Amino acid sequence: MLFIKKQERNSHKKRLDEIVLSLPQKNLTEVTLEQEKPKTVWVATIKAEIKGMSGGRTIAIVMNNSSVKDATEIDYLITNKKDENVIGEWIVTTFSQRNYIEKFYREAKGWLGLKEYQVRNKNSLIRHLILVFVACTFIIYQQLMGGLRKPYANKPLTNFTETLEAFLTSISYNFFCWLQEHRDVFALHKANLGLIWG
Repeated sequence: MLFIKKQERNSHKKRLDEIVLSLPQKNLTEVTLEQEKPKTVWVATIKAEIKGMSGGRTIAIVMNNSSVKDATEIDYLITNKKDENVIGEWIVTTFSQRNYIEKFYREAKGWLGLKEYQVRNKNSLIRHLILVFVACTFIIYQQLMGGLRKPYANKPLTNFTETLEAFLTSISYNFFCWLQEHRDVFALHKANLGLIWG
């Protein structure tokens, strides 16, 4: 339940879906989000107080159509930021940038083992995070530079996965070459761990 302020002292309760249905079309602003695939949305903002939260909030009502009746997607974005920049366009543009953050976490977790740590103290965890961030930075840098400057790929490396695969191939190849010349060193290392290599 929202408390909508009509005047300085007066306010009344209203549900968010009731507000959307009574929203005049002139209150909607058309915003085009510049993404890989541009997307147009219509946004209106309201100021409200929410039960259980202190202070006022700005709520952006975001629709995929200029008409409430024809909209198939209606999202509600909320912020407690207070300044003159808090308008509908700013809210949806800022929220749309979260995709880059989610993409980073998806790649770091899925490809670089961000969540695959087995440490128990803070320093070890920080070291693990630093290694993952450095690896991610290196791969993104290589991708932005057009791929690894080594003959490990005969095609442009256009995304994170391709660049990582080329990088892992180069490491595997270099280790294989080293192992061919230093089999005795590697066997001794494994023997010290109580393992047999052969």
